[in-house]
Order: sequence, then structure tokens, then C-alpha cells
Amino acid sequence: MAFQNNSNQEMMSEINVTPLVDVMLVLLVVFIVTAPLLSQSLEVKLPRTAAVAGRMDTKLQTVTINAQGAISLESISISDADLAKQLAEAAAGKDNYELHVHADETVPYGRVAQIMAIAQHAGVSKLSFMTMAGQ
Repeated sequence: MAFQNNSNQEMMSEINVTPLVDVMLVLLVVFIVTAPLLSQSLEVKLPRTAAVAGRMDTKLQTVTINAQGAISLESISISDADLAKQLAEAAAGKDNYELHVHADETVPYGRVAQIMAIAQHAGVSKLSFMTMAGQ
């Protein structure tokens, strides 16, 4: 049993754009609402203070890592094992010991991480990385 369509209606070939317009209007409203939130920032005036002098009782040492990855403690070349011994002796039981690291900008991060690990295992709790001020 077959149904036949005797009318001369042709297939509708137009696209219904109403749902597309509805979606676009919703997106436009969302964009209009969220755009101002993205550009807002908080303006904060930070207080200005005088420079504070460092602690006078701080025991300070400097480790320098040159471009080749060689290290020196207080301008004296030293091996990794000797560095660990020196740092362990210097930091033993002292709360005021501080180590400054001067690393060449071309030194791979892995080498700097090795020096950080040596310092941590030696008991150094205060570690500072020294940089040059930008121009």
C-alpha cells in the first residue's frame, strides 16, 4: 500500500534562520555582559617606605655559577662535593645563615637546580638569587 502525494507541492529548499538568529542574539548578550568584566582592573596605590637595612647578624655567603657551570664559593673555585661540605658546616644550627646565588644568564636551569639541591641537603633554609637591575 503506497501513499501518493497528488498535490503539486515542491520540496521546501529554504533554510530556517530563526534558530540561528536566536543563538547569535544570546551570544551577543553574553559578550556584552562579560566584556566589561574582562577589562576591569583594581587600582591600588602601594605604600612607600624607606629602605630597610638587612639584619646585621646574618651570616652571608655567595655562590657564583659561571657560563660553563663551574661554581665558586666566595670567589674560590670549588667542586660540588666540597660545596656541600662547606655549606653544611656554615649552616649547621644557624638560623641566620643566608646563601646568595649569582648565576650567569646562559647557565642551564638544570645546573642551577643542582646547586639548589646541594644547598637544601646541606641545611640552607634561606636562598636568594641575585640579578642585575634592568635598564
